[in-house]
Amino acid sequence: MENVLRPLIVIGGSVVLTLLVGWAADVLLRRTDARHHETPLWGLLRRCRLPLQVVLLTALLRGAYGQTKIKLIQDHEPGIGRALSLVLIGASAWLVIRIVSAVVETTYARYASSTRDPARVRRVRTQVTLIMRIVTAVVVVVAVAAILLTFPNMRAIGTSMLASAGIIGIVAGVAAQSTLGNLFAGFQIAFGDMVRLGDTVVVDGEWGVVEEVTLTFLAVRTWDERRITMPVSYFTSKPFENWSRGGAQMTGTVFFQLDHSAPVSLMREKLQEILGTCAAWDGRDWSLAVTDTTPSTMEVRAVVTAKDADDIWTARCAVREQLIAWLCEKHPYALPRITTTTAAAALPPDGQWPELGKADGRPPRADETGRG
Repeated sequence: MENVLRPLIVIGGSVVLTLLVGWAADVLLRRTDARHHETPLWGLLRRCRLPLQVVLLTALLRGAYGQTKIKLIQDHEPGIGRALSLVLIGASAWLVIRIVSAVVETTYARYASSTRDPARVRRVRTQVTLIMRIVTAVVVVVAVAAILLTFPNMRAIGTSMLASAGIIGIVAGVAAQSTLGNLFAGFQIAFGDMVRLGDTVVVDGEWGVVEEVTLTFLAVRTWDERRITMPVSYFTSKPFENWSRGGAQMTGTVFFQLDHSAPVSLMREKLQEILGTCAAWDGRDWSLAVTDTTPSTMEVRAVVTAKDADDIWTARCAVREQLIAWLCEKHPYALPRITTTTAAAALPPDGQWPELGKADGRPPRADETGRG
């Protein structure tokens, strides 16, 4: 009877205790979250319930599995103990990452709710994302190292690696120079406020929005839904356009090549009328002026403003389309024209024809003089 009750008490008691602790922690966090609506921390910490239960159950079984007195467990006691230790290390790393994630997300949420500047919010979001990646990488590396140290053979390998750390570090630094450069460039971008999530940038002639920033690469989503993945070192070594830095408001231009007779004053009035019905125009500024001339045309520039890159594109297209349609309908003479003339070749006056036959002593032929 004892051989049956003992395993049930050890294993069943561990499971029941784990479930009770998880339920109590969830109830406590739920009540705390209901009393503190100003912070999402307690609600986010509820996501730690599962890793907490795994850690608690593994720890209880790791400490009491030897008391079951089951022959199968006693025969494989070292292997079972090592397996439980590995699960405990992995679950602990999982729990730490969940807790850090809850704290970091809470900090960002409180900052975002109290700050009205979208640029600063995007900057903090970029930094928070990179911080979470760094913390996750550190925790995973520490967990893997702890797992390897549970094996006696791995301890000897670790000692040898530590003894030759200097040489390995030099070799790794030379071999992974570009990777390390990207790593430090990622830190520079995150905390130097060069590029943030949601920024509108132009790289290699491609216009897009920064969608993802990591320690090694940056993803830009273009207007046609393509993704351009670039190493972060590109943004620290080459010039690029950041249309969102210093504010998302933008000024756009539309150029027209027109005839010199184009009614500029009427075009100015029409531009004002078009912008009055254009939802993309933010009302800050507009203008229309002649900026250049050539012997056959003149260049007219229209300037409009909008709150961001998407709206400036829409406003420019609307102005270009509607002004050209208005000119074609009301003032077609203002459109550029190409003049061509057809004239007969002029013949030289009589008596001035070249004496083509002097060289060979014969009179010129009709085809040589042009006379028929």
